[in-house]
Amino acid sequence: MTNIDAYTHVRGETVYLDDIPETAGTLYACVYGSPVAHGRIRQLDLSEALQLPGVVRIFTSKDIPGKNQIGGIVPDEPLLAENEVHYNGMPVALVVATSVETAQAAVKRIKIDIEPLPVITDPRVAQKNGSLLVPPRTFSLGDTTAAFTNCKYIVEGIAETNGQEHLYIETQGAYAIPGEHESIKLYSSTQGPTAVQRHAADVLGIPMHRIEVDVTRLGGGFGGKEDQATSWAIFCALAAMLLRKPVKYSLHRMEDMRMTGKRNPYSSDFKIGLDIDFTILAYEATFYQNGGAAADLSPAVLERTLFHCTNSYFVPNVKATAYSCRTNLPPNTAFRGFGGPQGMFVIEAAIAKAAEQIGVPASVIQQRNLIQTGDEFSYGQKAESEAVECWNKATSLYEMEKLKAEVENFNAANTLFKKGLSLMPICFGISFTKTLMNQARALVHVYTDGSIGISTGAVEMGQGVNTKMLQVAANIFSVDPAMIKVYSTNTYRIANTSPTAASAAADLNGKAVEIACEKIADRLKDVAAEILKCDRKNITINGQKVFLGKDATQLTWKELVMAAYVKRVSLSEHAHYATPGLHFDATIEKGHPFAYHVYGTAITTVTVDCLRGTYEIDAVRIVHDFGKSMNTIIDKGQIEGGLVQGIGWMTMEEIVYDAEGRLRSNALSTYKVPDIYSVPKLLDIHFLETSNDNLAIFRSKAVGEPPLMYGIGTFFALRNAVKAFNPASGIGYSAPMTPEKVLMGLYTSGND
Repeated sequence: MTNIDAYTHVRGETVYLDDIPETAGTLYACVYGSPVAHGRIRQLDLSEALQLPGVVRIFTSKDIPGKNQIGGIVPDEPLLAENEVHYNGMPVALVVATSVETAQAAVKRIKIDIEPLPVITDPRVAQKNGSLLVPPRTFSLGDTTAAFTNCKYIVEGIAETNGQEHLYIETQGAYAIPGEHESIKLYSSTQGPTAVQRHAADVLGIPMHRIEVDVTRLGGGFGGKEDQATSWAIFCALAAMLLRKPVKYSLHRMEDMRMTGKRNPYSSDFKIGLDIDFTILAYEATFYQNGGAAADLSPAVLERTLFHCTNSYFVPNVKATAYSCRTNLPPNTAFRGFGGPQGMFVIEAAIAKAAEQIGVPASVIQQRNLIQTGDEFSYGQKAESEAVECWNKATSLYEMEKLKAEVENFNAANTLFKKGLSLMPICFGISFTKTLMNQARALVHVYTDGSIGISTGAVEMGQGVNTKMLQVAANIFSVDPAMIKVYSTNTYRIANTSPTAASAAADLNGKAVEIACEKIADRLKDVAAEILKCDRKNITINGQKVFLGKDATQLTWKELVMAAYVKRVSLSEHAHYATPGLHFDATIEKGHPFAYHVYGTAITTVTVDCLRGTYEIDAVRIVHDFGKSMNTIIDKGQIEGGLVQGIGWMTMEEIVYDAEGRLRSNALSTYKVPDIYSVPKLLDIHFLETSNDNLAIFRSKAVGEPPLMYGIGTFFALRNAVKAFNPASGIGYSAPMTPEKVLMGLYTSGND
């Protein structure tokens, strides 16, 4: 089944936030952000801005009727700055005017006097100063100190990953419309409608039931709208409530890039120990996460880094410590993979460095240590692993030995071009690591004409979750998909939603839809059995017809629905689903936090121009553990998109802040993302279908986040190509591997 939005997408008919018809009298908002990264506000002068014709009002923290606080995990983030500013772009004032142009012009007329304070942008410096967002955490298994004494090889090093701009095509935005009884309808481009509702209620000082948040779809999210969409929606809600006028705010691209947080950059130390057979006996890692000026979701991101610090490998002795460091940058946040990729990169760097020092290919160490069913992760959960099967299938299907020979022969025959090859196994846990978030609800109506409406807490943002919800209902009711409509995500219809994140939306909401549809279907079968005077066990519904055993009856789907209505049988169901078996005790850092894990292996080959430092990605060949895919078209698209986004993070997407905390990579002229020339020339994806049971909807495993990690393999393939040209290269483990870094690595030598 194709994506149900494909038709309207290509015709330009799809409705995003900016396509919502505006109500008469709509006003427009624009935020004035701090021009410096850290300081005390001495004076804020709004007079010149207020004199501009068309300016209706300028709000500051003093105008907030409730709490000036939007921090979720930690209450450390004011909506509007009060006495201090903590990052360049921190909201200080909100201008509301009769046009977008007037609001933007007024912002430029605001004057502020700030007493400068020291600016910290380096997480290691912040940690040394004791500036942490939350206390450090450590995951451990076995005894690393004792294990290192038994190691033949011990290798230490540093690995660093930069941030990443979400660069959703639709920028942050919201539209608030006041209603009767002091209610507000809030259209928000958010992955977390309930988070918007909850924080808006706190800031406005009103109950949640007076705020309706509605989301039809997003023009991309990638985690950047899980938490950070909240403030922009509240700005509109605040102005709409106090002015009793509709208020809209869609950020300009450069506003969005300047004032929103990115993927968390990490600087990490590692120490790995192996025995004579290359079995990893011990692994230690220390992660310094750059959280930015407020916690946002960084503590949860850091936790997932710890959960994924050993990637696809079984290591009997692990000690991983993580620091969430407070710096003077915009609060960093969720991004596809949610800390997992940062953790995986470090152990892959450790294995690569160990392989170089020992003198064996990294793949030898990787393969020997793949986690198997029954092995224990550092957090206590036992693996149900497909890691070995994915690796073996990839190396056999894609003729690994032949690929190695082709690379070696090419490198022997060429001087100024070199190829590199890498293998990248992945293991990614599926569930929110905060157990209480693993719940969802669905509301299903069957109308008297047989058509069906579905409401869930899942937000459609291009990943095809609405299509999968529709598939669930179509499968259970056995009706034409054209008879089903998936409604917008709305906090009045579905309350207390978890954000659409953690690759869990299809599973959680799909299971809720499944429960609701099955309950309605059971009631309809009871009605059919009564009409046909037979045992309900013999009743099935197939192709919009009612069957008695193997034989079709004269009773159609529409007739059955109407008969149920006449008999006053409920044709609606509000269902709740909570993932069973999940638990995690943070006091001992042990438990069973994930419903299941997704596995896979990617083989990446690249070619480097050793004169210029430029490169091409020749091929990425993937074997991915889909479970049993319920929609191969959508799932393949997610693999392709996730991989390329991961490649971008690892190669060209370079976030640059100067020493004063100003974003220098603040436009698409200075921040590069992959285009058609950056993607692999060959991308081959093999669907590994497994017979193992899992908690995924229809056993179709999540595909949102796991494929991004395949992009890590590109970094190591490029590094191998550089080493093929200059074996003494001093190129280290610092991502992204930009052409500038490649060029330097080709012609410099020294220790990593």
